[in-house]
Amino acid sequence: MIQSYVGFVYLIECIGTGRKYIGKKNFWAKHTKPPLKGKVRKRRSLKESDWQKYWGSNDEVKLDILRHGADQFTRTILHLCGTKGMMSYLEMKEQITRDVLLKPNEYYNSFVGGKIHRIHVRRTKQRVRL
Repeated sequence: MIQSYVGFVYLIECIGTGRKYIGKKNFWAKHTKPPLKGKVRKRRSLKESDWQKYWGSNDEVKLDILRHGADQFTRTILHLCGTKGMMSYLEMKEQITRDVLLKPNEYYNSFVGGKIHRIHVRRTKQRVRL
């Protein structure tokens, strides 16, 4: 199923406290191997990332998972994305729409940002309806 997507935007929620975290994750990671004998160029390929075991990049979320246990958290995929640009756009859109920076008791997020150009969204607008 994930072959046609680059990544996803997700929501992690602590069941006990109700605090949430919105982030994004790639399905694929670049993998570089050394060149073959007698060759100069490195070999590059894609391999599946750790997305199924991923609990976010936020240190506060990771600390709470250690404190409370992973069974006290839910993970939800909000959007499947066909491009990195669309993934960044939808992550930021979710964060801004939910006012994550204005609700520190409700959200773990402490940063919203990124560079998103019109072409990132235009290219995928036909594929994904918002």
